[in-house]
Amino acid sequence: MKDETQVVLGIDLGTTATKVVAVDGAHRVISTIERPAPLRTGRHGEAVHDPETVLAGVIEAVRESTGICAGRGLQVVALSFSAALHTLLALDSSGEPLTPALSWADTRAADIARRLHATSSADALHRATGTPVHSMAPLTKLAWFTAHEPDLVRRTATWCGLKDYVLSRFTGRLVTDLSCASATGLLDMHTTRWHGPALDIAEVSADRLPELVPPTSAFTLLPEVAAALGLPAGLPVVAGAGDGPLANLAVGATAPATAALSLGTSGALRVVRDRPGVDERCRAFCYYLADGLWVLGGAVSNAGVVAQWAAESFGGVDVADLLKEAGQVEPGAEGLIALPYLLGERAPWWDPDARGALIGLRRGHGRAHMTRAMIEGVGQQLALVRDSLLAADAPVTSVRATGGALRSPLWAEIAAAALDMPLEITDDTAGSGFGAALLARYALGALPSLTSPVPGARAHRTVTPDPMAARRLAETRGLSEQLYQLLREVQRPYL
Repeated sequence: MKDETQVVLGIDLGTTATKVVAVDGAHRVISTIERPAPLRTGRHGEAVHDPETVLAGVIEAVRESTGICAGRGLQVVALSFSAALHTLLALDSSGEPLTPALSWADTRAADIARRLHATSSADALHRATGTPVHSMAPLTKLAWFTAHEPDLVRRTATWCGLKDYVLSRFTGRLVTDLSCASATGLLDMHTTRWHGPALDIAEVSADRLPELVPPTSAFTLLPEVAAALGLPAGLPVVAGAGDGPLANLAVGATAPATAALSLGTSGALRVVRDRPGVDERCRAFCYYLADGLWVLGGAVSNAGVVAQWAAESFGGVDVADLLKEAGQVEPGAEGLIALPYLLGERAPWWDPDARGALIGLRRGHGRAHMTRAMIEGVGQQLALVRDSLLAADAPVTSVRATGGALRSPLWAEIAAAALDMPLEITDDTAGSGFGAALLARYALGALPSLTSPVPGARAHRTVTPDPMAARRLAETRGLSEQLYQLLREVQRPYL
């Protein structure tokens, strides 16, 4: 495994695409092959993948990646998986899918989450499992199936995640790694066993869930699959982990107090530590990485999407041009405050019903002010997530940042100011697939530690916070939280 000619393929099952990242023994990315994973959306919040389409895309991408490696005289020595968290599908007794794979974005279980939040169950579940009670979680999805499709539930032999299904087709073993399991809302994060009270709410028994295994578990590639992929039978296949935890590994943010920030259409802030737990107010999530490491953090539903919305709303202007205009507005947007909840919000409120707002609007405010205020609002959400990590005894002293939004100087400057610390911008083209490959190398003994920096995860630029901008955002952060709570009361009769 130390030979630079030996390659690991990291297979990342994303929400919109599958990526296969080939990483050599020197931790260099040799190639990244992508196949679409179409997300079908429908009425009442449906957002699903066809598992067979995803599986076919994985096979195509792995075969192409294998061919590229062979053409360069490189040997594929292992496969490893990463996957978007919170997926769920039903299998019959033969292991065939009975349903599409529900993604994290499927909101049909929103009413289930609301009912749980109306009782004392929600916080108790969150503190036990580390997973917020939200429509994204398989816990609420299972309860929704029980309530709405009882015949299907009776025919289901096993409930699993999308990665579990693909892995079973590669290895013949249906298992769930502890990382993905920790984001189901069904796993007790303190015992790493299925959580009885959560199973009761979901109305599912442990024998209808896959076997739990460490993310570093290695299985062997089935001979018929190996032949189809152009790989040797018996090749090690590492179970892998969730995409968020692996993103921290990929960007070198696994040391204590080093956070990973991702900013794309949505965003997230995550930090690694050696024990589970969330803050008392249940604002953060806590998911497993591997080898005793846990990732605390929060995902925000609204990041780059707010700039896209603004560009569309202001007559279809170019996003880049609008961001340049907004960059000319002074920090604080001349007193305009935005709650950027266009898509509801996840962290730190976990409230799919949250509404957006612009507060303090005057005649002199134009589209540039509104756009800057919206982006500053996103920055405030990320800072509130950081505050929830601090409350959970997980401080943040440095940030490794990735994502397409950070190509804009304005986004990078506002994020740095909101967090009031420098952002070390890293290359994220390989993403969680790179993290999956690193995890495989660790599992197979070629990487000594998951917390030591590895080549390929270096920052290429640093953005420092503007002191005036940082001060103004800090002064209004508490007000942003109060405004959310007040607006929540205003909209309560309409929920």
